[in-house]
Amino acid sequence: MLGCKPNTTPVEFGNKDQMFKGESVDKTMYQQLVGKLIYLSHTRPDIAFAVSLVSQYMHNPCRGHLDAVYRILRYLKQSPENGLFFKKTEDRTIKVFTDTDWAGSIDDRKSTSGYCTVIWGNLVRWRSKKQNVVARSSGEVKFRSMAHEVCEVVWIKRLYEELDMKYDGPIQLYCDNQSAISIAHNPVQHDRTKHVEVDRHFIKEKIENKIIKIEYVHTGQQLADILTKGLSELSFNVLLGKLGLIDIYRPA
Repeated sequence: MLGCKPNTTPVEFGNKDQMFKGESVDKTMYQQLVGKLIYLSHTRPDIAFAVSLVSQYMHNPCRGHLDAVYRILRYLKQSPENGLFFKKTEDRTIKVFTDTDWAGSIDDRKSTSGYCTVIWGNLVRWRSKKQNVVARSSGEVKFRSMAHEVCEVVWIKRLYEELDMKYDGPIQLYCDNQSAISIAHNPVQHDRTKHVEVDRHFIKEKIENKIIKIEYVHTGQQLADILTKGLSELSFNVLLGKLGLIDIYRPA
């Protein structure tokens, strides 16, 4: 890979079919490469979605899957200097962003969820994960994603208490789906939301107890979007800046 041509993004934008084409490849080599990328993704949120995607095919990888791994490596060659910068700010808020790519998986139409947590203006946690069930609507899948992230918010609150740190007010949870937000605030149960009833009551309880406050965020400002799908180079670079990834070797 030393003489390879660099890529500007870790995932090809808008072309998912190529992932499933080609003959079988060496499973051991594939697993070793992906395992190292998983380790690296713990400090590189920009490759989290791409690594999550290729890690789903560890048992029977084909040429298309290996090409996707090579694309990640070519992206890393293009951006070895990218790293998280933790800056000192006056911002003392905790913000949580959650997003999904509804039915984004070509093989089983399951959705991918992305979460990220920003504490005091700095990104401290992120995750890209394929959901376990097939959702029938974008509102449903985003609501399930929201419920998962509320559990993390509760954990953050408890961590603050253990550290004797007081956090006034609810934690802000940002979602770009009005339907999911409406379900969370609606006191009336409908047939179309019966299958997410437990999640709905759980979220509603946290809202009433002022643990969380759900707010709408425009898709263009949704930080978790980078964790759910392949983006264009422009959109990808914009979100990198918002997440706090910079050239860590740049002179201060």
